[in-house]
Amino acid sequence: MSRIGKMPVSLPKGVTVALNGSMVEVKGAKGTLTRDIPSEVALEVEGDQVVVKRLAETKRHRAFHGLVRNLVANMVQGVSSGFTKTLEINGVGYRAQVKGRALELNLGFSQPVIFPLKEDVEAKVEKNNIILSSINKENLGQAAADIRALRPPEPYKGKGIRYVGERVVRKAGKTTK
Repeated sequence: MSRIGKMPVSLPKGVTVALNGSMVEVKGAKGTLTRDIPSEVALEVEGDQVVVKRLAETKRHRAFHGLVRNLVANMVQGVSSGFTKTLEINGVGYRAQVKGRALELNLGFSQPVIFPLKEDVEAKVEKNNIILSSINKENLGQAAADIRALRPPEPYKGKGIRYVGERVVRKAGKTTK
């Protein structure tokens, strides 16, 4: 048995799970998320818990068991409390500001970079931090990774965009004789 897959997903107050064939819909205070579930596993709602069961013992079925359980758990957490990621901007003249549904970033290029946000990702800028929040963990992580990829932290001075708490290994610069 998958250690992750056999753990039930507990549903907090105000969160409901509906199953329509291979679709699962999770509703909560922050919104609604839907996902297509692979045919290798089955979901069962038992009171205030969701249990994921695999239909066979093949390698493919075992692989989907823990994956689907974690995807459903992330959906439940997203609609109840949401997710946040914080990015930090380091560099002279590097700054960000929110303009409508886009993030305008000045990162040392000749023109500012306009980064459009997906419909379920919200951005907020406080000093040199970009705070992203969403109910969908996948879209949030992808948006944070795309923003970081615009100017990843460089190893000499540490300039660029990094996750808060990310450790960048610094290199020594050139030495003179």
